Parts: sequence; C-alpha cells; structure tokens
Amino acid sequence: MRVRVLIRPKEGILDPVGQTVEGALPALGFEGVRNVHVGRLIELDVEDAAEVPAMCERLLANPLIEDYEVQVLDGPETRRDHQTAGLEAPRR
Repeated sequence: MRVRVLIRPKEGILDPVGQTVEGALPALGFEGVRNVHVGRLIELDVEDAAEVPAMCERLLANPLIEDYEVQVLDGPETRRDHQTAGLEAPRR
C-alpha cells in the first residue's frame, strides 16, 4: 500500500526556507503571498499503514518542531489520517 507523509514546521516554529520563498516571490512578480511554509513529502510502500505514525515519531519527522500528516493512497481516493505526536491535527 502506498502512503504519503507530509511534514511541515509546527505553528510558531521559525521556517527560514519559507521566509526566503516568501521574500523572493514578490521579486518575481507574485504579490499577495503570505505565511509560506516549506516542508517535506515522503512516499513509501508499506504492508501496514498503521505503522507509519510510529515511523514518523521515531525517524521521519521531528515531533518537537514538526507536524506530520499521513495519507493512505488506496486507489482513486485518498484517505487522510492526521498525526501530530498524539496531539490535535495540524492547522492549514
């Protein structure tokens, strides 16, 4: 089964890459862009998607400074399971 993990900085954590992108976009003619956050996307094939949150907690994400979202890609529809170190779902 294919699983996608989206990892992004937690609310309130400094995101220097996001700040750089946010500052560069107006120079390229894109106005009105705010709150840019840059994260990572990891896709993996797993036998048991229930193990993915533990993978995120132990290796794929840093739960102290990052939120993660697990998406199970099981055909034409995508099911999303939000995980954030056992706390509430990440804000969008």
